[in-house]
Amino acid sequence: MTIYLPEHFNNRELSWLSFNERVLQEAMDERNPLMERLKFLGIFSSNLDEFYMVRFGGLKDEVLAGFNRPEDKAGLTPKQQIKAISIKAQELVEVQYATYKKILKQLAAENVRFLRPKHLNKTQLEFVKLYFRTHVFPVLTPIAVDAYRPFPMLLSKSLNIAVEIASTDEGKKRLALVQVPAVLPRYLELPTEDEDHTDLMLLEDVIIQFIDSLFKGFEVESTMPFRITRNADMPFHEEGSRDVLKQIEKELKKRRYGVAIRLEVQQRSLSKELLFMLQDVLDLHDRDIFLVDGPIDLTFLFGVYNKIGIEYDEMINETLIPFVPEGLEPGKDLFQAVLKKDYLLHHPYHSFDPVVRFIAQAAKDPNVLAIKQTLYRVSGDSPIIKALTDAAESGKQVTVLVELKARFDEEKNIQWAKQLEKAGAHVIYGYKELKTHSKITLVVRILEGGVLQRFVHLGTGNYNDSTAKLYTDIGLLTTNEELAEDATNFFNWLSGYGERPSWHKFETSPDDMHDFFLQKIEDEIKLHEKFGNGRIVAKMNSITDKPIITKLYDASQAGVKIDLIIRGICCLRPGIKGISENIRVISIIDRYLEHSRIFYFYQNGKEDLYCSSADWMTRNMHKRIEILFPILDAGHKSYIKDILALQLVDNVKARIQRADGSYVYLKQEAGQEQIQSQIIIHQYTGGRWNNIPSVFEREPSNWAEREVLRLRAENEKMTDD
Repeated sequence: MTIYLPEHFNNRELSWLSFNERVLQEAMDERNPLMERLKFLGIFSSNLDEFYMVRFGGLKDEVLAGFNRPEDKAGLTPKQQIKAISIKAQELVEVQYATYKKILKQLAAENVRFLRPKHLNKTQLEFVKLYFRTHVFPVLTPIAVDAYRPFPMLLSKSLNIAVEIASTDEGKKRLALVQVPAVLPRYLELPTEDEDHTDLMLLEDVIIQFIDSLFKGFEVESTMPFRITRNADMPFHEEGSRDVLKQIEKELKKRRYGVAIRLEVQQRSLSKELLFMLQDVLDLHDRDIFLVDGPIDLTFLFGVYNKIGIEYDEMINETLIPFVPEGLEPGKDLFQAVLKKDYLLHHPYHSFDPVVRFIAQAAKDPNVLAIKQTLYRVSGDSPIIKALTDAAESGKQVTVLVELKARFDEEKNIQWAKQLEKAGAHVIYGYKELKTHSKITLVVRILEGGVLQRFVHLGTGNYNDSTAKLYTDIGLLTTNEELAEDATNFFNWLSGYGERPSWHKFETSPDDMHDFFLQKIEDEIKLHEKFGNGRIVAKMNSITDKPIITKLYDASQAGVKIDLIIRGICCLRPGIKGISENIRVISIIDRYLEHSRIFYFYQNGKEDLYCSSADWMTRNMHKRIEILFPILDAGHKSYIKDILALQLVDNVKARIQRADGSYVYLKQEAGQEQIQSQIIIHQYTGGRWNNIPSVFEREPSNWAEREVLRLRAENEKMTDD
């Protein structure tokens, strides 16, 4: 039995930072249009905010609690992780701002400029002055900080300006704070001489330009924008469904005022005296302070992309129009279509509209008796919530499991839960200490002759019509009797008492799905030992579960060929001599967020294929309620195999993980066709591309296989050196 050592694994948190580094690379990639690159800078910032609030905050809690045991894979203690994270995060933020400045120069060459007060012409200065007086000044509240007015508890992620002022009489220095109002747009569009130019100015620069109007009788000595990030890792103490809702509402209020864990300060406005004061008040280590060479909080770039980017077609990606499968077009009876055959939907290449219309049609159809659905994350103005509300108000039996613990969507989900309850729906919140992460809808409809027919939708992603345009996910519309029976039992299990049912086709978490995957890998090992053709392909967001990783290592050593398409965290290290030589890991970061979870086992030609709401993460396997469902239709199997094959030979946006845990772009061979899998999958889904590579046979002549061998040789050389 092989003993696996810490160096055989990647640390979870550092692996996540590596993923965010790949996001940052998209901002650096000059093949991407300028506004798309700006958007990736915003994504990087948003990701890093959440990482610090949750993961970094959790590590800080462990240190404060005196927990110093190494984590179970890479063997790092919380303190060691915090130190390594801080070093890497500082490096990445430096690269982010260098990239931002570079993109700004390129935007200026395209007549899009971010201006500071000294760059404004007379007309623009008058415009800004009027805007400040009429829109900004009435909203501002200067806050004095002195012996009688202590430093306030500032909201997490709010942008503030520290102001050092001196009395014109005494000359004594004082401190005040001004919060940049989140209710106002972060940037202002300025008047220009012609329509071909766009000039923008940040709100904090507008405020600083006229900040002396807030402090009559004082002289402003210095101003320093800063932002505090607070720990948002919420512990829940659940004692029953109704208590859960109240508990979460209470904890949400606390989240905004958690312990400070990061301080960002604008470098060009740095006042060491103000910085030391903030560091002391917030009790932060030097490594928790980020001096940024540009505006704080680049998530404002989402707004620039959405408002300004659409005015410059050449600066954004060409829109890929989603397809609607034949039979599911608007105006068609979806129930009649699904009665004839099952439909596999691959979003966003396929429109999400049929899923929305499926639920809306069920809400209006007088023959529909019941609708049951799980909701984890939905859009802000969700048509699905509206349809469920209408169905409940019309007297249909509507049961909705709303997951109140969906991180950063808790407040929205509480509102939806209350709205649905008010309409007459039966709203449930799941199980104590488990998140319900499953994506499933069951519609019960009466047919002619009084026969009941069950329609089921299963998916790998959320019932969110907004993110469905940006996330790749698989959905299945079916009337398969065994899947329908499982769906019925699943909802009865969630809403009532009783042991977990025996499934016909489902596998579920907690625990059982984990055992199922371990057994499938073991079966592949045994079949490979007998027939020599073992093959596993798995696509997901993240893999952290140690038992599954070590079982994959066992399979690799037995000779099973394994390809993993992992967008984010990957604690598994491929290509280690004698451990994981037969495992390849690629990560694809592109215009869509790769979100679908797909699992393929060759099984000596039987080719078992599954989709799931779950990743191979410990939390998905043991702390969540998840569903794994099989792909049974031969045509659907063929389609999914083809999209996996295309992703495995992506040579534009794919990075491959080396044995040391680092990632490099896959290199194109001379004369080789460029394969940007997301673009080609769109063409293929629309019936306009049919040159699918035969990577499932793993021919040694395959270019991707040669790339793996090249990287393995490099790894061996690094080890020898």
